[in-house]
Amino acid sequence: MRAGPSQEEIRRHNLGALLRHVHLSGPTSRAELTNRMGLNRSTIMALTADLTAAGLVREELPRETGRAGRPSLVVRPESARVYVFAFDVGVDRMVAARVGLGGTILDRRETVRRRGVFSLEEIVGPLAAFARQMHRRTRPDTVCVGVAAAFAGGVGRDDGGIRFGPNMATLEDVPFAEEMTRRLAFGLPVTVGNDANLAALAEQTRGVGVGCRDLVYLHGDVGIGGGVIANGQLLGGHLGFGGEVGHMIVNPDKGRLCGCGSLGCLEAEVGERALLEAAGRFGPQVGRDAVRAVVDAADRGDVVAQAALSRVGDWLGLGVANLVNIFNPEMVVFGGMLREIYLGSAAQVRSRLALDALPPSREHLRLRTSALGDDATLVGAAELAFSQVLADPLEVLTRAGS
Repeated sequence: MRAGPSQEEIRRHNLGALLRHVHLSGPTSRAELTNRMGLNRSTIMALTADLTAAGLVREELPRETGRAGRPSLVVRPESARVYVFAFDVGVDRMVAARVGLGGTILDRRETVRRRGVFSLEEIVGPLAAFARQMHRRTRPDTVCVGVAAAFAGGVGRDDGGIRFGPNMATLEDVPFAEEMTRRLAFGLPVTVGNDANLAALAEQTRGVGVGCRDLVYLHGDVGIGGGVIANGQLLGGHLGFGGEVGHMIVNPDKGRLCGCGSLGCLEAEVGERALLEAAGRFGPQVGRDAVRAVVDAADRGDVVAQAALSRVGDWLGLGVANLVNIFNPEMVVFGGMLREIYLGSAAQVRSRLALDALPPSREHLRLRTSALGDDATLVGAAELAFSQVLADPLEVLTRAGS
């Protein structure tokens, strides 16, 4: 028989749980933490004392109470002292940010990424330079507790290598995590996750899906990616490649050629190029602005743009119906480029759902757009970077400060 958890294991778990509450919810009173965690007041006081001594949180009197009697102290994350570096590598842009505990973006840099032949140096070089610039601006008493990146491609769970990225012009193994770790030389490994998977987690923890335990997130960035959260857990798959919903075949007979080599993938029928070609606008202007221009034209009555959105919306609705039938989510969230496409074709998407989704599965389904906008993937990367310190706050902080 396996022995029960030791007192030290229980303490570590409770420290992480308390820090996670403060990290996600912001300043929280001791009384509220007592209610949320189901622990007694003396235990909460001891836990907050440990985290305060470690420099992870601070306790303050509330600014306004409105109540008689002794007010409950408020526990605040030390956002200015404890931070992570988060990177977002998209098809058209790269972002680096220093994010404080509690999710506060303290500093950020962004640059355009040119499309075309994949170059690891052209990605790692600018991001590492951005991180070093931000690192030089930090105070001596600050500490970095994690580094993570969101990448628009298939990411191996074990080594953070990029296994495929058809819209990033690479179908070969790329040692992205290894090279970023070497170039940064911060003494911390770089963790990498698929951008849509991380955005799904971000929307569930900080966005429109807070409190939702069954959620499908669909992300558009030239192609289509997705993240599936079932019973509160991200479905990553055996090797970490789960959620590649953009390569679900929806039009096998007369489908468009996808960058992955298949015919009729969801991203081939719904992605940027499909919309722009249907609207007669595929040319020098591409990217999010070009997609928004089609949606704006449709809103102004352009019948060609309206027909293009209707066509793409029909395929998008079919893809969503398939996902709804398989996963029975409470919510489907549209992010990235798909936010604009969904807003311009919501009627078509809902019509296809009414035809093809099973009635019990669609009955209470909510369709929403991303609350975090273009930063959903960056926020997801930051949460991935914070995951270790939230699991074992004191141990990670000790390692980071050594």
